[in-house]
Amino acid sequence: MVHAENGDAVYEGQRRMIELGITGPEGHALSRPPVLEGEATARAIKLAGLKVIGEPVVSGLVLNDSWLWDPDFITAAKYVMSPPIRAAGHGKALQAALSMGTLQLVGTDHCTFNSTQKALGIDDFQKIPNGVNGIEERMHLVWDTMVESGQISVTDYVRVTSTECARIFNIYPRKGAIRAGSDADIIILNPNSSFEISAKSHHSRSDTNVYEGWRGKGKVEVTISGGRVVWLNDELKVFPGSAKNVEMRPFSYLFNGIDKADAKHLSSLKAPVKRFRATT
Repeated sequence: MVHAENGDAVYEGQRRMIELGITGPEGHALSRPPVLEGEATARAIKLAGLKVIGEPVVSGLVLNDSWLWDPDFITAAKYVMSPPIRAAGHGKALQAALSMGTLQLVGTDHCTFNSTQKALGIDDFQKIPNGVNGIEERMHLVWDTMVESGQISVTDYVRVTSTECARIFNIYPRKGAIRAGSDADIIILNPNSSFEISAKSHHSRSDTNVYEGWRGKGKVEVTISGGRVVWLNDELKVFPGSAKNVEMRPFSYLFNGIDKADAKHLSSLKAPVKRFRATT
């Protein structure tokens, strides 16, 4: 896994923003434009080789950067994350790529800071802690944005939120499937039920939520973990000592055929070298 940015270029961008007197949260996005993320992603893919997976995070999938320009610092600062949330068209492009299978699954990069912590950068955007919430909201937002709009099917929803993740991390079918021998980790989502997101009702200790006021369709009403109901009627039921470590063995399906590709590459390196003479 890589953080797809260029540190030296970001540093230069930050320096320029400060020199221009741009110290607010908008300076964060301006200092690390999309071209830097694109360059770093392309470089990572080139270094990695043939098999690459793409995972948009929920914030990039459904939000846009307009809030970074809000005149209220606390409001704007809560949207600061890296790489930054982009302009509206970028989210639409990610949604299209997810629906076509170019991107394989959806994560959150959940990393929250409260308003007091974000205020550390009130005079300098470089000091704003980077990160937004999303782990509690992910399943609802992906359904509302992708399934309700008709961009993906119910089956694809299961794949991009669960099954493909388990396959990539090589814990399928123990996880990511409902079948005999699997771990009985199940959610029951009611597509006809509505939800509203707010910092006043979420289960995080943070006093802010980047999806504040979002209303949509598709609500998780029951969660079963290891065969036990742990979430029902908006109430969490905790079973101390029930957590288990799940070993993620190396070499998932993504490595299939890599040995043959390597052998072909090595054989090409052993081929006779052709020499050319320049005439100009």
